[in-house]
Parts: sequence; C-alpha cells; structure tokens
Amino acid sequence: MQPFQPLNTQHKDIIHHLAYDFYGKRLATAAGDHKIKVWDWDEKSWVLSGELKAHNGAVWKVQWAHPEYGQIIASCSLDNTVRIWEESEGPNGSNWGPKATLGDNLRSVPDIKFAPKHMGLRLATCCDGFVRIYEATDITNLSHWHILDQFQSQKHTINSIDWNPSPFESPMLAVASDDNLIRIWAHNPKQKKWNLACTLAGHTGPVHQVAWAPHLGRSYHMLASGSKDGSIRIWKILVNKETGELEGEQLTTPTQHSSAVWSVEWNVTGTILASSGDDGAVRFWKLNFMGQWVCLLEVNCENVNQASKNKIPEDSGFQIEF
Repeated sequence: MQPFQPLNTQHKDIIHHLAYDFYGKRLATAAGDHKIKVWDWDEKSWVLSGELKAHNGAVWKVQWAHPEYGQIIASCSLDNTVRIWEESEGPNGSNWGPKATLGDNLRSVPDIKFAPKHMGLRLATCCDGFVRIYEATDITNLSHWHILDQFQSQKHTINSIDWNPSPFESPMLAVASDDNLIRIWAHNPKQKKWNLACTLAGHTGPVHQVAWAPHLGRSYHMLASGSKDGSIRIWKILVNKETGELEGEQLTTPTQHSSAVWSVEWNVTGTILASSGDDGAVRFWKLNFMGQWVCLLEVNCENVNQASKNKIPEDSGFQIEF
C-alpha cells in the first residue's frame, strides 16, 4: 500500500471539493478562495500545473470530463454560475482557459456531474429544486452549450445529483435533497421528457450526497447515500418485470460515523464504498459473506501515519492509493 502523503495546496480558504481525472494522475481542488488548482502526479509527489481564478464566490464542486473529449473540467459556485475550462498547449507550455459560463441559475449551484461517456459531452447541474442538462453544441468548440433538458425535481434544495452509469438503459439521474429523500428520475425517449421513477425514503436528515455504483454484471442497480443524520445507506434499485417500473429497497445502513456524512464514493468496480463526515474520518466499506457492509479501514488525522503502514486485508481485492 502506498504511504499517505499530505498535500499543502496553499488555498487561502476551506477546500470544498477535490476530484481525480479518469486515470487518477491528475487532481483538481476547489476552495472558498474562488480558485481551482490542478495538480499532476510525478511518481513522487503532486506538482501544481495550473491555478485558476475560477469564480466570484466559493467554488463548491469541480468535475473532470472523460479524456476522450480532451482535458476539460467544469466548476460550480456560490456566484450562481457553472463554468467550463479547457487545457490547451501554448508557447510557454499548457494552460487552462475559460471556455463557457452557464448562467441560467438564480442561486448558488451546489453540484454538477458530467454524463457517462456514451451519452456525449453533457453536464447536469442542480439549483433551487431544478435540474438542468447542458450539451456541447460542438465538442471542438466548447464556447457553445445549450440546455438539452430541464425539470423541477422538488421544491426543496437539491444537494447532490448523479448519473446512472449503465449504457444499456435510458438515462437516469439520482437527486438528493434537504427533504430527506432521494428521487430517481428517468428519461422517456418516446415522450422526450424526464419522469419521476422512484423515491427512496429512510434518512431522517437532509441527504448530502448520492453516488451510483458502477454497473458491472449485476441484475440490479446499487446506490449509496450519506446524510446529516450520520448514516450511510445503500440501496438496491431494480426494474419490476411485470410493471416495468423502478423499485427501491434499502440493503443496509453502516453507522460508524458519529456525525453528519458529507461524501460517499464508489471504487471503479462498485465493490468498495468510501465515506467521510464531520467526525474527521474517512472509512472504507466492503460487503462480507453475511451480506453486511463492514468497515475495512478508517483514516483520520490521528491515525493517518499508522494507517499508511498497514495493509488492506488480503481478501479485499482492492488497493487504496492516495
């Protein structure tokens, strides 16, 4: 297991989000100082390769597009905007430049997600109960984006959105909000509209993040959510063969976080779930032979040095790299 290494980003405010690129060799950090910083891994350490004065307010999220479309990132902010950035080669090396500003929102934009590669260069955004889906008019000229679809998911604040990654079904979006619910929206190609397909209830506090597991050979979908109530919930989503409708079932509720959970993320095979919360810990979960999700590893400020010396259990089939 590779040792944990601290990274001093020198951001002048709280880091709200970070995101790896497709290959895990590049890292983007977004912070309250209105900046995005891009880092490259040189086999020994992270090296700063780009610094963007991205917004006029705190930057909440940053996302990488699939590398098939180039080196592209999107960001959303307290200043009500979403911006698209592209890296290009110049006489003095590569540099990041703004390509487009999507300013259709009247309030802060809490989350953005690029669609799976098979759907083309599309970006979903959420603001004040509405979900908007943008598409690049021409992938060779990222200055032009148009709203492909938009719908009102609910009247309450949306905190997180995520795409169903499966290429074998119509597009689906999971929407998590302050009313403690997760809503699954599905696109109907015949009606050319988004319909509410399923509602997942169980959390007793606002749902901060939702993450769709990669779909690798399962007969059903799996979804994870983290909430202010301190719980992580893992959901099974399947299609009713008789009615064709989606049905949701709660599989388990790992509860080792002692305070609000802010982030949940799957590994590339959907077999390991990572979570982080206000208790200052990052935990990694795996399904055991009894059908329970157990904590494989816990990393926090007190044990990070010790954890870097430990190995993931041999049967995990997973190696964590930072």
